[in-house]
Amino acid sequence: MPASAPEDLGHPCTTCSRKPCITACLGQALDSGPLDMQACRRQRLAENDHLETEIGPMKKRYTEEQIIGFLREADAGLPVKDLCRKHGFSEPSYYAWKAKFGGMNVSDAQRLKALELENTKLKKLLANSMLEIDAMREVLKGK
Repeated sequence: MPASAPEDLGHPCTTCSRKPCITACLGQALDSGPLDMQACRRQRLAENDHLETEIGPMKKRYTEEQIIGFLREADAGLPVKDLCRKHGFSEPSYYAWKAKFGGMNVSDAQRLKALELENTKLKKLLANSMLEIDAMREVLKGK
């Protein structure tokens, strides 16, 4: 029984809400049986290939200096939506950064990062010490 929409096929791909991808997926499902999710993904990537050249590759990480600069731009009156679009990050990222770096300057943010790294190292050292102590207790119980 041919299906008329990806939802009817039990299609888990959320990217297929786009019309060209729906057409490709339906054609594939009707012609060759089960869907090939990799083909759907390749189709979608091919359709969006032009985006990288227009807006540049997406950057995954930003330095504290950049983040504080973004926050200052928003404080200066640039709408958050425009700021996010301009620099290529999401609104939830902006609000998470605002909660974390809200009133800081660059040196404060660098100090925070250094303290977080130190805290992580100390937690690992403590965990290793606790394991060693437990191992020594087990050895002493056996004697």
